[in-house]
Amino acid sequence: MVKKHSTAAIERTTRRAWAQWVQALDGAGADALPHREIVGIVYDHMPSDIENPGWWAQSVAVAYEQHHGLRRPGESRAGEFQASVSKTYAGDMDAALNAWVQLVEGHESFGGVPFHGEPGTSRSERWRYWRVALADGSRVAVTISDKPGGKSSVGVGHTKLSSPEEVERWKLVWRELLGSL
Repeated sequence: MVKKHSTAAIERTTRRAWAQWVQALDGAGADALPHREIVGIVYDHMPSDIENPGWWAQSVAVAYEQHHGLRRPGESRAGEFQASVSKTYAGDMDAALNAWVQLVEGHESFGGVPFHGEPGTSRSERWRYWRVALADGSRVAVTISDKPGGKSSVGVGHTKLSSPEEVERWKLVWRELLGSL
């Protein structure tokens, strides 16, 4: 079932009641469509004046899929789960990436699960990334972006988890690690 706080944020941002979103998507047969097509329908109905309409279209599509039991919170349509945790860092993207790399230097595992290969970093104009695969088949990606005031957002995304219980376990691991950043 979709989380109530998710639909409240959607209603606030899109200025459209959750029941109206459900009605519009049901009318378009979205419950039988793949995620990408649902996002397209939502995007077509998204108010043109909201910030980041693509992100909100994704949010509405995911909430709709949860509403219809097509996925549980934290679950992808492929049946995998993901955990995400973020923190604001008092420094620019490069400083945040350097701090993260120093924090995890010498680690060969997280949460008792060894790395599968070496971690890697990459950069773009808008983002900084740190990634590693784990031996259990899951993947960790740290994504860093600028925030106003010379700060950065550091987000840890952990994908290909097997259950909601794994999501909760890993969120604790990532919150503790980010707390040291």
